[in-house]
Amino acid sequence: MRSAILAFAAGILFLQTQAVLPGPAAVAACAAAGLGGLFAASRRGAWASRGLLLCACALLGFTWAAWRAECRLADELPAAWEMRDIRVVGVVAALPQRFERGERFAFDVESVETTGARVPERIFLSWYHGWDAADEDEADATGRAAQALHPGERWRFTVRLKRPHGNANPHGFDYEAWLLERGIRATGTVRSRAGATRLDEFAWRPGYAVERLRDALRERFLAELPEAPYAGVLTALAIGDQRAIPAAQWQMFGRTGVTHLVSISGLHVTMVAALCAALVNALWRRSERLMLRLPAQKTAVAAGWLAALAYALLAGFEVPAQRTVYMLSVVALALYAGHNLGAVRTLLFALLAVLVPDPWAVLATGFWLSFGAVAVLFFVGTARLGEQGGEAGGLRRWRAGLRQWGAAQWAVTVGGLPLLLLFFQQFSLVSPLANAVAIPVVSFVVTPLALVYALLPWPPLLHFDHWLLAQLMDLLGWLSGWPVWQQPAPPWWAVPLAVAGTGWLLLPRGFPARWLGLCLMVPALAAAPARPPAGAAWVDVLDVGQGLAVLVRTAEHTLLYDTGPRYGAETDAGQRVVAPFMRAAGVARLDALVVSHRDTDHAGGLEAVRAHGPIARFLTSIPGIGAEPCAAGQSWEWDGVRFAILHPAERDYADKAKRPNGMSCVLRVWNGAGAVLLAGDIEAADERALIARAGGQLRSDVLVVPHHGGRGSSSPEFVAAVAPREAVFSAGYRNAFGHPRADVLARYAGSRHWRTDRDGAVRAVLAADASADVSAWRDERRRYWQHR
Repeated sequence: MRSAILAFAAGILFLQTQAVLPGPAAVAACAAAGLGGLFAASRRGAWASRGLLLCACALLGFTWAAWRAECRLADELPAAWEMRDIRVVGVVAALPQRFERGERFAFDVESVETTGARVPERIFLSWYHGWDAADEDEADATGRAAQALHPGERWRFTVRLKRPHGNANPHGFDYEAWLLERGIRATGTVRSRAGATRLDEFAWRPGYAVERLRDALRERFLAELPEAPYAGVLTALAIGDQRAIPAAQWQMFGRTGVTHLVSISGLHVTMVAALCAALVNALWRRSERLMLRLPAQKTAVAAGWLAALAYALLAGFEVPAQRTVYMLSVVALALYAGHNLGAVRTLLFALLAVLVPDPWAVLATGFWLSFGAVAVLFFVGTARLGEQGGEAGGLRRWRAGLRQWGAAQWAVTVGGLPLLLLFFQQFSLVSPLANAVAIPVVSFVVTPLALVYALLPWPPLLHFDHWLLAQLMDLLGWLSGWPVWQQPAPPWWAVPLAVAGTGWLLLPRGFPARWLGLCLMVPALAAAPARPPAGAAWVDVLDVGQGLAVLVRTAEHTLLYDTGPRYGAETDAGQRVVAPFMRAAGVARLDALVVSHRDTDHAGGLEAVRAHGPIARFLTSIPGIGAEPCAAGQSWEWDGVRFAILHPAERDYADKAKRPNGMSCVLRVWNGAGAVLLAGDIEAADERALIARAGGQLRSDVLVVPHHGGRGSSSPEFVAAVAPREAVFSAGYRNAFGHPRADVLARYAGSRHWRTDRDGAVRAVLAADASADVSAWRDERRRYWQHR
């Protein structure tokens, strides 16, 4: 049975790595083969039946995941209805996420009133206060006043929708997979100008009732602590809403390794279940009549499971909480029935309970971290060689408890190291100390008090809870100043070795040479970043949406050209895309940073890039920020690769009428075999001046097209002067400006077109002895759910 569950999971995992889904005939054949294999396995010898059983279960897992994926992908928005006004009636399905300009919320569509339109059952909408999303740069005088939405309300909206689409970069977050797992098959905006009507105050459904309760509790917490710095943390711990936590606090949690404590993770749900079970067990034993009706142990198990389910629902029943409830359900059923499944069987049955309803769980980082942590705890919790039992006395029990707590912290820290390096390329060196203090305080005191306040709204209790949390946050703030281990993403083969190494290192005392486990971890810990050879360069045009960020690497140097757009008051491409990509690529410092001009789609991530690491040289046309002005004539050479600034001219800085676009720093990168031209947002007049000044220096194999392919740039004279074989357009999917425009695309008819909104991150390789080669990330890592 254990091998069969693992084989079933392997089949599901294999399906999630496919570029396209198998056709109906192939799915039917796999299902028939799997069922036939199960029947044949029951009639053969032991070894033959084991092999057939594993193959059959793997096929059934593959078939199950393929069928579920086909059903979910069938609920799609037709391409013909993208970015068109559609009138829909539906219900606000979940707690709205409020941001500085409006709300975002899941919306269950009940009916479509626009003739001929087809809309998925669940969509994700943004409703902006004061203007429409299509005209975010212009205030809408007719826009609505701020009006908070509440779960369960039925509304009639006019919406503009897009199919699920997200940025696609190496080592980046897969937003499209995240939407797929949650059943959201379109995203879009509410059209304020077309009017919106609330039809019902509340549409009854159990899920909507739970969400309305969460909304009321959020309002209660925030109203009682309107100016408190950590009110958002308490709200997150009680109901799972993390939107009120500032970015600075998230950064502190990340540097101390306690981010999991702020999310409603398996740890919180398990702790609440354990506390409730212990309380019910203690009270139940005091009644002889109750004990005769039902044993206290079984009552405690049922109470703990109900508490876990209630807390998970209160926290929004997000995927991590769902996984924990499924795992606890397996344990509770076994304990209630009086069966001891053992650690391995319990974990595997929980794995099956998670993957059957949610075959996309294997795509989530939390899936691997949570199951990995539980597996490590089970591994170190087994009997140890030479372990002495039967300690008596309170002091000895305390000592034993402290030893077990320390061993568990050490095991989880070491055991999770390979996965942290794989997914995040960093881990906090103070994480064991921070978690040793924070886990008991948050799990046994802060979170239970917040939940008690949710049930019994007594304000002094909440204020005391906030005071206690503030003391912990002061400690975490001090610990966040300690260094964080960062390194390049390890090669794939080093991760299994590191996992085996941690297993060997955590073997019980008595096994010889446990330190040899460190040797197996060395390849993952000492992974050297990949770099181009001398005389070559790698130019990565990152997919940052409607903006630009380009990382240029030579054998020993790195340059970043632009930092991507700002997405909101506390989010930008620097922290979401650029810094994670540089960390995974092993770029701890920049030898040069060039920010072409002041527009936020090019300079929006500047602060996050500055915070990432030291910058040796900073060039920009933005005045007054302590940087060196970029000017035509500046040039340098790194590792056999030449760099030159071609625009603006020094005299342009004296022209006060010059627009920011016209001051864009234009950079050319070339070696003996090829060249790449980065043109910022220069416009036609600047292109003519550039042609007159630079002449033949403009000719390049690869051109990152100016102004994202917008009108006013890419004049025919400029295109002819550059004559690129490869034209790269960095633009956001279905952006409001229509970039790249059709007439601009036509001017590059002689070039091969690359688009970040279609192809994801684009890499140009300038080899020392060959012409430039260009490739796209979506082509290299194609998945069936990705939209092109």
